[in-house]
Order: sequence, then structure tokens, then C-alpha cells
Amino acid sequence: MSPRRLASSGVDTFDEDGYERPRRRTRPRTKNRPDYSGLPVGTVLSIDRGRYRCRVEGQDVTAAKARGLGRKGVIVGDRVRLDGDISGDEGSLARIAETMRRRTVLRRTADDTDPYERPVVANADQILIVTALADPPPRIGMIDRILVASYEAGTDPVLCLTKADLASPRELTELYSPLGVPVVTSSPGADLGPIRERLAGLTTVLVGHSGVGKSTLINALIPGVDRRTGQVNEVTGRGRHTSTSAQALELPDGGWVIDTPGVRSFGLSHVSSDHVLSAFPDLEAFTVDCPRGCRHTAEDPQCGLDEALRAGRIPALRLASFRRLDAARTR
Repeated sequence: MSPRRLASSGVDTFDEDGYERPRRRTRPRTKNRPDYSGLPVGTVLSIDRGRYRCRVEGQDVTAAKARGLGRKGVIVGDRVRLDGDISGDEGSLARIAETMRRRTVLRRTADDTDPYERPVVANADQILIVTALADPPPRIGMIDRILVASYEAGTDPVLCLTKADLASPRELTELYSPLGVPVVTSSPGADLGPIRERLAGLTTVLVGHSGVGKSTLINALIPGVDRRTGQVNEVTGRGRHTSTSAQALELPDGGWVIDTPGVRSFGLSHVSSDHVLSAFPDLEAFTVDCPRGCRHTAEDPQCGLDEALRAGRIPALRLASFRRLDAARTR
């Protein structure tokens, strides 16, 4: 627009009646979102440097993620809809357009002061808590924490005790029997039939700290998979990380196992006491009349759990197990 000269003053000015703001050149937003319901559905098996390996209609496909899904919007186990090239041919690349609703989500935080929860695996049916009976010795606190995370995720926990040739599983079996947690054992050359039965037809996440034998167990369950195994440091008693990211592996008899990196801590800052209590419906029923603010610990006066215990309505070992797990959130 050209300025208009006022004859009386000799000053250049703009004609306000004809002035408009520059129009935006971007397209207006729309509430109509793309419909991906007709796209093929796959399962995310592994993630490596921004590439997602997915199982689609019986074959593996490499895919990238749509930008709108966010940096951590897709995790191993997710059911996703894909568009683009899903041929699986070398050099082909599909696109993850949408993630489907998750049935279960296993989460953890870096530590108990970290406010940000990190989703680890989606859509698992059960968590196999792998711990060695010796070399390295079992860590009860770690087992309890993973149990709490399993309950919060909505998955069924199973305790797998490895290296049963080095120590007896009796003590741990007795400790966790009041919780109703199934216990299976393994040792070099032992029959893995009971473990295979627990895994058949299900998606199972293997979780445990480094050096407990997760990779060794997977190699025995899936011949030829050749997962790396590591040694335990004789000085620190800690194992070396051999898995660096979660990976889903198909079992010969049906079902999947998801191997996860060994963890040295399992933060539970995202889990509340109510989450833990909800995993014990037989105990939760007795907390309805608890005083306001009751934390259901042995130190809380007039806790309904203690009243039920005195009345013989709940087993002492069951209550002690619940309180031990609840205390594990903050240990």
C-alpha cells in the first residue's frame, strides 16, 4: 500500500480505511482427524535408533514413527497401525500412524525422587521376576518393588529363581507363598517344562537386575536366539548389562517373551499405597471404615486391617506381606 500525501502538510501518511494486517499463509486448523482404522495392525518388537521393528501379518517390517506421536509415544509391545510400505523388503520403510489403546503398561521411574514415570513395555500378560538364588544373592527389596510395579501395571507376577544348583529355593518360596505368587526354578541342564507351561500362549516380560541369568534362560527357551550373557563381578557382586533395550522374542510353542535390560534400581514414585492395596482385594474390604488418613501400617491406630487380624478374618502372613510390599515403595 502506498502512502498518501496530505497537500496541506506535505507529510506522507497511510490511508487507514484501506489498511489490513497481513493475512496468515498457513492453512486453518481442522477438527477432522485422519481415520486410520483401515490400516494394518502390527506389534512393536524392538526399537533401535528411531527405527521400530514390527510384526505385521506374520512378517517383520521396519517403520518410523509419525512426529505427532511424541518422543516416547511408542514402546515395545504396543499395537500400532501402519501405513506406507509394509512389504518388509530390504530398504523399505513403513510409518507408525497411530498407537492403539494399551491393555497393560509396565512403568518405572529412575528412582524414588524422580517424578517422571517411564513406560517400559505395553500389553504384557505377566511379569517374570527373575532372581538368582546365589551369585549374585537375591535382593528381596528389588523383588518386592517389581511385584508392586507388576500389580500397578495390571499384570500377573511370576517369580523365577535361577541357579537353583547353588542354593535352595525354599526360603524365598515360603516368603512369597502368602502372596499367591507362583514360583518356578531353573538350573543348568534342568527340565524347563514348568517354565514353558507358564509362558505358553502369553506375552511375558522378563525383569531382574543384571547377572541373574535372564539371557541364559532365554537362550534355553528359544534355541538359536543367542542372547549375550555376562559374568558377575567378583568384587561388587553385580552383573554386567548384556541387554541394552527391550526386545520381544517369539517362543517355539507359542507366546512371546520380552527381554529387558538389567536394572539396578526400580523407582516407584508413580505408585500410591492405594495401588498396592488394590492388588489385595481380600484385605481392601477391611479398610472401608479406617480413620481418615490411615496409611494401613502397623503404627496407624484403629486400622481396619489390624482389627480384622485380631478377629481372625485375615492371615497374619498375608497382612505382613502386604505391609512389606507397601513399605518397599519408599525404601
